[in-house]
Amino acid sequence: MAIDHVEGPYPSSKPLERDARLANTDHKVAPSEIAIGVIIGRTAEYFDFFVFAIASVVVFPKVFLPFLEPLTATLYSFAIFALAFIARPLGTAVFTAIDRRHGRGVKLTTALFLLGFSTMAISFLPGYAQIGVWSLYLLAGLRIGQGLALGGAWDGLASLLALNAPIERRGFYAAIPQLGAPFGFIVAAVMFSYLLLNLTEGEFLDWGWRYPFFCAFAVNVVALFSRLRLVATDEFSRLLEQRRLEPSPIIPLIRNHSRELLIGALIPLASFALFHLVTVFPISWINLFTERSPGEFLMIQCSGAFICAGAVMASGLIADQIGRRMLLMITAGLIAVFALGSIIAPLLVEENAIGQTIYVNAGFALLGLSYGQSSGAVTSRLEQRFRYTGAALTSDLAWLLGAGFAPLIVLFLSARYGLACVGLYLLSGAITTLLALGSSRSEIRQV
Repeated sequence: MAIDHVEGPYPSSKPLERDARLANTDHKVAPSEIAIGVIIGRTAEYFDFFVFAIASVVVFPKVFLPFLEPLTATLYSFAIFALAFIARPLGTAVFTAIDRRHGRGVKLTTALFLLGFSTMAISFLPGYAQIGVWSLYLLAGLRIGQGLALGGAWDGLASLLALNAPIERRGFYAAIPQLGAPFGFIVAAVMFSYLLLNLTEGEFLDWGWRYPFFCAFAVNVVALFSRLRLVATDEFSRLLEQRRLEPSPIIPLIRNHSRELLIGALIPLASFALFHLVTVFPISWINLFTERSPGEFLMIQCSGAFICAGAVMASGLIADQIGRRMLLMITAGLIAVFALGSIIAPLLVEENAIGQTIYVNAGFALLGLSYGQSSGAVTSRLEQRFRYTGAALTSDLAWLLGAGFAPLIVLFLSARYGLACVGLYLLSGAITTLLALGSSRSEIRQV
């Protein structure tokens, strides 16, 4: 098929996207098809995310930081983990410019190949024993690459899904993209658990840990084709024409809507803080301060992730009945209660396996209810032309403020002052969320 000539000095994917739409003009894409594409894409992103997160605890301290004692090595590992959250807003700015110049196809292809390459390349990294401190520099560089790519992976499909859903079921469809988090965690945790439980420590640290990173490239290629197929649909084109999903410049967005961006980043703070306090942090505590096998504990967390997936879908049903803002307020209150319980009687103590399981399952249930409706919380207040990029940047800031440094801060404080610090950190997030909701009294809905 011939590609139309495009004026200007830059190559563009827009003619290809137009040809793809012409080939699909007789096909009406249903919300269910969009939902499948969204889930596949988000699961791939979170798979990459959790593979690095789990390795930050069970691999990197021993392979890249063997010259430090275990706690300090894990803290440095969490500092590298946080680099992606710092790079993510920059990635949004860079890839928004690519989107505006070259089209969404080029943007998504570049971002997802960068994400897959950055993750896969880690599987080939030599350790500190082979190349010394350069192994740390390379690891940090690839982590920054992941963050830049995640900033560019925003495709607007979650917004497309919500806008194509029946009005009375917007909350349910808005929750569907959030299933990527528990599904991505389950896949990553099962891989690492299997390897930890079936290989010797030497085999695992030599080559076993590399396998999940190597798989990431194939996972991202599948996600890329799933998403590009939907980007080329008539529905997506129509929304672009209506200026609902058009990338906008970053500077005017910040200049006109800085308050909305800040509130949007603070509203999901409780949920995003809880996110890492039931996934990444417990693994580090188990690995450092108990005799329990991290591989065994990962399977306990998988059961909690299944609970989380059910709670995500329940959040959609509840939001359709009582409204998203009310649900977010209720879940923030429940997270505050959960935090107070963690302060008064910390459950992750020594070899208390029952307490650890209760903490994980209860935390995952609350995470599903709150995280299911946390995205795009105040983007409806943005001018229409800013909503697409505003939703991406708000998400970046929320992750940076709420989750990026959570494992590092909480592990440092807990190791020094006790596990009650977990509850204090979580309580501060819940209070911030309630204050942000109080300052945003208009109805909160999906973009």
